[in-house]
Amino acid sequence: MKKPSSSAVLPISMISGALFYIVGREMPLSPEVKGDILHFIEVLQPTLLFSMLFVAFCKVSPRDLKPRRLHLWLATIQCVSFSLLCLLLWLYPDTEYRLIIEALLLALICPTATACSVVTQKLGGNAGVTTSYTILISALVAVIAPLLLPLATSRHGMAFVPTFLLIIKKVFPILLAPLFFAWSIELLLPKVHRRIISIHNLAFYMWAVALALAISVTVRALYHSHVPWIHILGIAIATLVACVMQFWAGKRIGSRYGLRMEGGQALGQKNTIFIIWLGYTFLSPISATAGGFYSIWHNVINSWQLYKHGRDASAPSCSDALRKRPLGPSAGARL
Repeated sequence: MKKPSSSAVLPISMISGALFYIVGREMPLSPEVKGDILHFIEVLQPTLLFSMLFVAFCKVSPRDLKPRRLHLWLATIQCVSFSLLCLLLWLYPDTEYRLIIEALLLALICPTATACSVVTQKLGGNAGVTTSYTILISALVAVIAPLLLPLATSRHGMAFVPTFLLIIKKVFPILLAPLFFAWSIELLLPKVHRRIISIHNLAFYMWAVALALAISVTVRALYHSHVPWIHILGIAIATLVACVMQFWAGKRIGSRYGLRMEGGQALGQKNTIFIIWLGYTFLSPISATAGGFYSIWHNVINSWQLYKHGRDASAPSCSDALRKRPLGPSAGARL
């Protein structure tokens, strides 16, 4: 049986995750059983994410994690755009477009997805570039979000230190723990390390399973949100625009440094679970749906990129075509 191509894996994963929730909701299961399933998913998700990042980080050397000028430009885009939107909500707190602005705010400030290195490796890029930016932007978000979110919300008494620690606790354990664990295995158990990195596409297929679970949780959140469809549509369009523009800007800036694909992934692929958490915790449950929509958009773009990468990799080069082309009499005479 032929395996699905990499470009088809992510759409299959997203559709499977949505169907998993829809079918499960209609099954005649007791509330206790459904509660147990939800609890199992809550435990399985971080376990999968940790395992996936551990496998991906086994291919990342500490020497690869160095700051670059590209990182400075990308971080500037995120922090400046977030600051401007917070200022806009502070100046116009009762605007009828508040939910759309909140959705944009969340989509722009959100750190790079921890799984970004997995997709970067699959696209043939330098995972160290995106991993180091993920660490950098996560630290910046932990500082800038507690400082500026009070402008965008009614929570003017929001204390910096507790909020800072809350964000650090949410982001860094799942990001740094598998990184240090991977480096420890490389140092202490080199044979095990070599065996792990020899398993082709292991981290990518782990990500596909984790994505299916994330989409299932997203569909459940949308189903229970009871938000007017006009607001849902506005948030969907806003996050689509934010996603496309960030991939475009990241690639445009990255091309100046020979890191076009890495720049696009670092700026465009987001930690959508963090978007949902940040929305629920500091803004509103409605704006938190931005994370679900952004998850769909950036995975659609990733699927398209994987399709193009696979097509380009399988296409014969000009030199290959010339080598396979039979030489005619005239060609032989010229040799």
